[in-house]
Amino acid sequence: MSTALRICPLCEATCGLTLTIDGGRVTAARGDRDDVFSQGFICPKGAAFPEVDADPDRLTRPLVRENGALREATWDEAFALVAARIRPLIEQHGPNAVGLVLGNPNVHTVAGALYPPLLIGALRTRSLFTASTLDQMPKHVSSGLLFGDAFAIPVPDLDRTDHLLMLGANPLDSNGSLCTAPDFPGRLKALRRRGGTLTVVDPRRTRTARLADRHLAPRPGTDALLLAALVHTLFAEDLVRLGPLADHVEGVEEVRHAVRDFSPEAVAAACDLTADAIRTTARELAAAEAAAVYGRMGSSTVAYGTLANWLVDVLNVLTGNLDRPGGALFPLSATVPAPRPAGPGRGFALGRWTSRVSGHPEAKGELPLAALAEEIDTPERAPGEGRIRALITVAANPVLSAPDGRRLDAALGSLDLMVAVDPYLNETTRHADVVLPPPPPSQSAHFDFAFNQFAVRNQVRYTPAAVPLAEGRMDECEIHARLILAVSGMHGAPPSAVDDLAIDTTLAKAVTQEHSPVYGQDPKAVAARLTGATGPERRLDLMLRLGPYGGSRDAADGGSRDARDGGSRGARDGGSRDAADGGGSGGLTLDVLRAAPHGIDLGPLRPRLPGPLKTRSGRVELLPAPIAADLPRLRAALRDVPEPGTLRLVGRRHLRSNNSWLHNIPALTGGSNRCTLQVHPEDAERLGLTAGAPARITGEGGELTAETEITDTVRPGVVSLPHGWGHDRPGTRTTVAAARPGVNVNQLLDGSRLDPLSGTAVLNGFPVRVSPVL
Repeated sequence: MSTALRICPLCEATCGLTLTIDGGRVTAARGDRDDVFSQGFICPKGAAFPEVDADPDRLTRPLVRENGALREATWDEAFALVAARIRPLIEQHGPNAVGLVLGNPNVHTVAGALYPPLLIGALRTRSLFTASTLDQMPKHVSSGLLFGDAFAIPVPDLDRTDHLLMLGANPLDSNGSLCTAPDFPGRLKALRRRGGTLTVVDPRRTRTARLADRHLAPRPGTDALLLAALVHTLFAEDLVRLGPLADHVEGVEEVRHAVRDFSPEAVAAACDLTADAIRTTARELAAAEAAAVYGRMGSSTVAYGTLANWLVDVLNVLTGNLDRPGGALFPLSATVPAPRPAGPGRGFALGRWTSRVSGHPEAKGELPLAALAEEIDTPERAPGEGRIRALITVAANPVLSAPDGRRLDAALGSLDLMVAVDPYLNETTRHADVVLPPPPPSQSAHFDFAFNQFAVRNQVRYTPAAVPLAEGRMDECEIHARLILAVSGMHGAPPSAVDDLAIDTTLAKAVTQEHSPVYGQDPKAVAARLTGATGPERRLDLMLRLGPYGGSRDAADGGSRDARDGGSRGARDGGSRDAADGGGSGGLTLDVLRAAPHGIDLGPLRPRLPGPLKTRSGRVELLPAPIAADLPRLRAALRDVPEPGTLRLVGRRHLRSNNSWLHNIPALTGGSNRCTLQVHPEDAERLGLTAGAPARITGEGGELTAETEITDTVRPGVVSLPHGWGHDRPGTRTTVAAARPGVNVNQLLDGSRLDPLSGTAVLNGFPVRVSPVL
C-alpha cells in the first residue's frame, strides 16, 4: 500500500488529493493538507475519486462500428478507420463538413488543454462547437469587448474583499465557476467572520443564499435589468469613484447616458424587487472599502447573458474595484505567455463568420452548440455549402447538455462518420463509428492549464500519474496526438511528431518577440534544454519557461516579489517562495515544479493594469459598440412583466454532480442529488400539485414528467429542474445512471432562444406550463 498526490479533476476548485494505492488501484482519497492552494479541503466529488476511477462501465478498449453494431477493436484498427474515412469526406465536401464538439471535461485534463487547438488547426474547420455556449461564453465575449482579450477575466479577490455581490452562482454546491477557489464555502464564511458582507442574487434560496447577509430573489432572467439599475444609481447619486482606474478607462459618460432609462423604479416591476432594495444594494456596494461583483451560470444562460456579464465589470470599474486588492483582479497563470508591453492591441471581434443555416455569428471562433443539429440535418442549398457530415466529439454529451436533444439524437444517426474520444458509451457516443476511450484519471498526469487563469491566488501545481498505465490502455495525450495525425493525412507518423511540431512552432515565434524570455536565442538550443519524459511534459516545461515566472524574478509583470509576500491566506513557506523565484535567476521550469510536489505558491492576486488590456485603444472600453447596439433589446424588457400565474424555469446544481458525467457513480447519486421539479407551495396549491406525485412540464421544445418537490426555497412563479439528466436512451452503457435516469430539462427547449451576442443557449428563466399528471 502506498500514497500518491493528485489534483482533483472533477470540478473547477482543483483541490489537491492524497490517494491511497493498493494493488495498483486507488482505494481512498483524502484532502492533501500540504497543498499550497486547497490546504486539505475536499468535497464529496473528490472523496468519490476511487469510484470514479474504477467505474466498471468505463470503456477499456476502442470500439468500431461494423454492420451497424459496435465491437471492440485494436488501437491501430480504430485510428486506421478514422484516417481512411475522414480524409475523403474533407477532400470531397471541404473542411467545414467536419464538426468538432468539445465538452466540459476537456478543461480538466492535460490532453484537453494541449491538443484540441492542434486538432482544429489540422481540420481547418469553422464548424467548432463547445460547452462554452451552454455556460460561460457571455463572460468571454464581454471580457473580449471590454478588455480586448476573451480570457482576460477578472475574478473576485475572495480572501481580501469586504463586500461580495454574487449573482446566479451557488458555489456551496458548484464549488465555483470561472473563479477557481478551493473551499469556496470556507472563504465565504471567512468573509463574514471578518465583518464583510455577502449579498446573493438568486431566484432560489440556495445553500449559498442562506449564508448571505442579504438575499435578493428577482424574477429569473432579469439580472441585466437589476445590474443596469445599480449602475444608474451610482451615477444618479454621485457614487462613481474610478480612482486609479481613471487613467485606463474610456466611455464612462457614454455608459451614464446608456443606462438613463434603467432607474430602480423603472426595473422594479420587471425584476419583481422594490426600488428601495435595489438602491440600498448599490449604496452598500459603493460604500464598501473593497468590493467585488461576481456573476455566473444564472446570469449567463439567460436572454441577456452578455449584457449581464458586461454590467458586472462595469460595476467593478465604476466603484473603483477593478484591479485592486479586495476587488476583482486578473490572475497571472504560470503557463500563459510572458506579458507583452502594455499598449494598444488588436481588440476582439465578433461575427467573423456565421453558421450556415440560421446565420448565427461566431464568438471566440465557436458557433452555438444549440445550432449543431440544424447544421447536420438541414440539406445544402448548393453543393459544397458545408453541411456537417462527420463529427468528432471529445468528452462531450450534447444530446443531454444542449437544447432539443431529440433532434440532435436523430441528426447524429444521419452522419457519414462520427468519432468520439470518451470513456463512456453515453447518450451521444452511442452513435459513434469509432470510440477512443482515455484511461481513468489516476493513470494520467495533471496540470490545470485553464483553471489557473481564473484562480483566486496565483499558484502552480503538477501531479504525475498516480498509477501506471494499465495494459491495453493508451495515454490520453497519445490518443489525441494520433487522432490529429489521422485527420491531417499523417496517419502512421509517431505521435511525438505532433508535440515536436507544437514546440518548434511556438519557439519559432517566441524567439522573435522582444518581451519573450527566449528572445534572440536559437530555437533548437532552447528545445534541447527542455526536460520531461514525454511530449506533453516537454510542452509544459516550455510553457513554464516562456511564462511570466520563467525568466528573471522581475519578469512577472514588473516585479513579483510583492505578489509572493503577504496575502491573507494560503502562503506557505517550506521552500515554495524560493521555488517560485525559480531558484534564483533560472526561473520556473518543470524540474523546479517537480521538486515541489504540493505546489508552489506565487502569492495573492495583485493589480496588473494596463498589462492585460489588448483593446485597440489600450484602455478599458466601457461601452463597446456591440453592447451599445444590444441595449435597446434590454430596454424593451422593461415592459416584460409576466401575467400572474406565469411560471419560469431555472436549473440547479447538486454538490454531488457535474453536468451529466458523474451520474454513473453510486456515491454521488444519493441524498438530495435527485431529478425533481421544485415548486413553491403557493404555486403547487394553485396548480393542484402534490409532493412526490408526477408533474407535467411543457415548454417550447416538448414536455417532460418529473416528480414534484414542494419547497419554499424557490420563489413563487419559479420552478426548478436540474441539468444533465435524462439517461433513459437505449444503447448506452451507464448502468447506475440508467437505473435512475431522471429527465432532460433541455428537451423543454427548441434551441431558438439564444443570447445574440454570444450564441449562448437560454437555459434559465424561460416560460413553462406545469400541471399534475392525472
